[in-house]
Amino acid sequence: MTKGRLEAFSDGVLAIIITIMVLELSPPASAALGALLHEWHRFAIYALSFTYIGIYWNNHHHTFQATKAIDSRVLWANLHLLFWLSLVPFTSNWMGQHDFARAPTMIYALNLLACAIAYTLMLLALIARHGRDSHLARAIGNDRKGKISVALYVAAILVAWLLTPVLGFVLTVVPALIWLVPDRRMERAMQLAAQDARAAPGQS
Repeated sequence: MTKGRLEAFSDGVLAIIITIMVLELSPPASAALGALLHEWHRFAIYALSFTYIGIYWNNHHHTFQATKAIDSRVLWANLHLLFWLSLVPFTSNWMGQHDFARAPTMIYALNLLACAIAYTLMLLALIARHGRDSHLARAIGNDRKGKISVALYVAAILVAWLLTPVLGFVLTVVPALIWLVPDRRMERAMQLAAQDARAAPGQS
């Protein structure tokens, strides 16, 4: 399978995930403005989950633009990532229906943690395919933002369990804010690869 087919399949799955989320966002039973304001938490959860899917789509796109080849490990790692992302509409809706109750909030944070770990495993599969000296591996580096995100999700689960679920939900917002800052690592990897390709004929 070419990486183009993997990207097209992943794009389709992510589009379906977003569609499911918006379809589960049912309008209030009343036509009063107050009824809409009463549902603020469901809109906040939808906005956060939509943002996360957008971040994963953006990072996935840039990562595979810097990818030269894939193998079976990458395919399975990518499917593993899509599995956890496909559960985001379910965990979002459960938390929204129960007003940040303890168990749904913990499961939502756990879902985000699983997505982050799955993305890391996919990056490791790509590094194994390209080699640790590749431009892709150097671009990924120590993945500091990824590690910080994992730590924040773990903290969100613990805070929702031991303290208050709302504060646990607030902690899940922080990684999204971190990842909204543009990540130029993959663009630099593509630039370096292009420079090497241009320099190669002259070296022969």
